[in-house]
Amino acid sequence: MTAQRKPEGGEDAGAADAADVAAALRGDRAAQRALYDRYRPAVHRLARSFPALDADDAEDVVQDAFVRAFASLARLEQPARFGGWLLTIARNRAITRIARGRARSQLAEELGREAEALGAGEAEAPDPEAGAELELVRRVVDELPEGPEKETVRLFYLEGQLTAREIAARLGVGKSAITMRLERFRAKVKRRLLAEVARLRGEES
Repeated sequence: MTAQRKPEGGEDAGAADAADVAAALRGDRAAQRALYDRYRPAVHRLARSFPALDADDAEDVVQDAFVRAFASLARLEQPARFGGWLLTIARNRAITRIARGRARSQLAEELGREAEALGAGEAEAPDPEAGAELELVRRVVDELPEGPEKETVRLFYLEGQLTAREIAARLGVGKSAITMRLERFRAKVKRRLLAEVARLRGEES
């Protein structure tokens, strides 16, 4: 039997949620769709309530929240409270996305300051606004040997879905170890920038 869409909130929604969660756990895709249709507007409103997120970011948060919720559905102890649980997941994903964006911006700003201090603008050094700093990060990541450091910076800078604490939990190490790996990587990126600036200056001389 196809799950029916119910209004957001209230006892009716709670009962519908409990029934749909149970059905979804049995593999009923219609029940998953009912949950999605019921709560997508609320999740989208929550994501858009964060000024730091644009429309595309908000849509990514919506999709990420539902994917994570459905993947963790078996751990939901109170199915009737699916809505509140989902919104908590969405809020956490939005905060994580904002934090990741700030981390990238910070790295871009630091690279920009390094370039400016060296007069790199005249040598056409990487332009953060053009996204060249991310390409530089990608190249440095690609050149790292396979191992914990490469996995850490890939998760943090390129995938951009996990905080340092979440990466530490995934890799089974302390947060301080993750922070140290990221700091070492940032130093490598800065050294690479210096080398590229020096090369560009040499070509122009």
